[in-house]
Amino acid sequence: MIKLNNRDFPWKEGMTVESVMQAKSFTYSRIIVKVNGRHVNQEDYSSTVINDGDEVQMIHLLAGG
Repeated sequence: MIKLNNRDFPWKEGMTVESVMQAKSFTYSRIIVKVNGRHVNQEDYSSTVINDGDEVQMIHLLAGG
């Protein structure tokens, strides 16, 4: 189990940031991703492995005025 935005989310072997985003249907153009408090760059989503027990934050940035 991992924590995704402070909620339990099932963990699977070989899980990456990209696979979590696909599972959750996150397609935002502006999103900040952190794994265990460390920022993950967009070009690293497919290669950043998420381990059992990790804390993942995916925050959609909004613009407005």
